[in-house]
Amino acid sequence: MNAGDGARDSAHAGARGIPGGVGGTLHHVEVWVRDLEAAVASWGWLLERLGWVPYQRWECGRSWRLGGTYLVVEASPAVRGEAYDRRRQGVNHLAFHVAGEQEWEKVTAEALERGWRLLFADRHPFAGGPGHRAAYLENGEGFEVELVAAEEGPEAVGGAGPGAGVAS
Repeated sequence: MNAGDGARDSAHAGARGIPGGVGGTLHHVEVWVRDLEAAVASWGWLLERLGWVPYQRWECGRSWRLGGTYLVVEASPAVRGEAYDRRRQGVNHLAFHVAGEQEWEKVTAEALERGWRLLFADRHPFAGGPGHRAAYLENGEGFEVELVAAEEGPEAVGGAGPGAGVAS
């Protein structure tokens, strides 16, 4: 059996044994940073603007929650290496739905005012491909987020997906 075959066998395969049927949903993402204050300023503002609420706070980190998922920024003493580079192997970026085109335009403009930089400006807002309205933004530490404009809410967005031609 290949990884993922079980999901094809049962629509609820990921939910087995998990209260509330949340099996397979994302629990949390942890982003390690060098500068906690800078991360809180950029990530914290963006997450709260998108409806996430502060969740946890400790000496080296903070988290924000939306539904059953939370996102952590942490300046762990175990961080190794030089500055973050999203082009190395690992996670390239996180993508967030923004409800409605007008709200997407507002959030994008506010992010730019708060120090996020627009990537792929020559192809904005369709850098992810035709019909995929998104803003690709980078903060001061080099982390990238994609803000995807959703017309009828998150379930209505198909997205460009892998191979859309964006070298991010």
